[in-house]
Amino acid sequence: MPYIGYFMQGLIYYISLPFIYFLSLLPFPVLYRVCDGFYFVLYYVVGYRKNVAMQNLRNAFPEKSEAEIKRMCKDFYHYLCDLFPETFKTLTISRSAMLKHCTLSPQAKEIFDRYNQEGKSIILVMGHYGNWEWAGNTFSLTCKQKLFVVYHPLANKYLNGLMYRMRTRFGTGLIAMRETYKDMVKYKSITSATAFIADQTPMPENAIWTSFLNQDTPVFPGTEKIAKKMNYPIVYITIKRLKRGYYTILAELLSEEPKNTADTEITTLHTARLEKDIREQPELWLWTHKRWKHKRPAEKSIV
Repeated sequence: MPYIGYFMQGLIYYISLPFIYFLSLLPFPVLYRVCDGFYFVLYYVVGYRKNVAMQNLRNAFPEKSEAEIKRMCKDFYHYLCDLFPETFKTLTISRSAMLKHCTLSPQAKEIFDRYNQEGKSIILVMGHYGNWEWAGNTFSLTCKQKLFVVYHPLANKYLNGLMYRMRTRFGTGLIAMRETYKDMVKYKSITSATAFIADQTPMPENAIWTSFLNQDTPVFPGTEKIAKKMNYPIVYITIKRLKRGYYTILAELLSEEPKNTADTEITTLHTARLEKDIREQPELWLWTHKRWKHKRPAEKSIV
């Protein structure tokens, strides 16, 4: 049985690989025409998780009319169909083109340069908002400290290998989620920035519960726990879409000394900051994600 599973993984990978590279080599104007075709198929023909996205939007924006919700949903699917082809561009895009399409704001660069000069490692916290893959590339190409990104390895080992090569192409390091604290201790002698994408869904009994987009929401406690153990300054990252194919990275200090914060304070801060971003540009967040599939246990309080 495992052999059949590996065979199917390999088959899917080798069938997909030429198409993925083909997309990565397309000029941006042509790529976005292809993306428009993807949108038509995904939204109108397949309807991929459309019910999930619509219900998530209704719950998050109860003040919006059904027509407004539908418009937001369409905007999101348009963006989703840009996001993944843009991500595959990382396989072949030049450094200069990468920095043209995703820039680091002067204010963000100032924050990162200051901590690097002080020899302080930092923690970056963000959500699945904007093109987070391009943001990692730009950080590694622009900043002096070593970037590590905490990630969840894909089940398909072939596709996981492709994503690993793509994500590390410009010098970014990857840390498997289960090895996060151990690897951060291992790399403590390096002036680094470790990025946590903190809007994934944990098991309800192990989560910190908070209010997010009008709903009881579980948040992984690991970001806050590790920040307090390492006592690295926490910087929140926003990836704003300026226009199609162009982004800028903004940064904001959330906590200089996490060990001195109250319980759940860090989680509350970065969750509220992400909500603010989502309300400003809702199409940039992953509404097809089943973020609210768990219910809050009775004994868990909301922060």
